[in-house]
Amino acid sequence: MTVKESLLKTVEDMPDDCLSELVEYAKRLQFKAAHGRVPTAMVSEAVLAKDWLRPEEDEAWRDL
Repeated sequence: MTVKESLLKTVEDMPDDCLSELVEYAKRLQFKAAHGRVPTAMVSEAVLAKDWLRPEEDEAWRDL
């Protein structure tokens, strides 16, 4: 079995709730391969989005 076949099998067996995280990781790897490094903003986006996408944040920024 090739590495690609092994990866595809692993993905097929993963629960759906893990797939979005896997896609984000794969995008970072693609970007890194194309540009030689991963910018800090791209790496931190998913973590920061947890805070940005809260109702409290929307309320705090509503008047601006």
